[in-house]
Amino acid sequence: MLQTLYFTTADRDAAVRLARRLVQERLVACANIVDSVTSVYQWEGKVHEDPEVIVFAKTTSELSHHAIERVLELHEYERPCVVAWKIDAASSAYQEWVESETRNRSE
Repeated sequence: MLQTLYFTTADRDAAVRLARRLVQERLVACANIVDSVTSVYQWEGKVHEDPEVIVFAKTTSELSHHAIERVLELHEYERPCVVAWKIDAASSAYQEWVESETRNRSE
């Protein structure tokens, strides 16, 4: 089964750096980076409104926890949002591609 990881970063450079690392380490098959969103959140008793960048990364359910842990290790935030969603349906060709790109992590 496939999953999509969702996480945010402070800027595009951080998003690209994390996405490249996850792809290189074969924890995800690909990542989409969405520039220029505004996040509103509460942190340390104050409401913040900050620009962020979203990353959507496709992986398998077997690797999603490893990918999440790797994002947490590499991320600059103290408590980044890193979540995974199950993909209920995908074309068989796409699913095979994601599985083939993430299967041999040690290579």
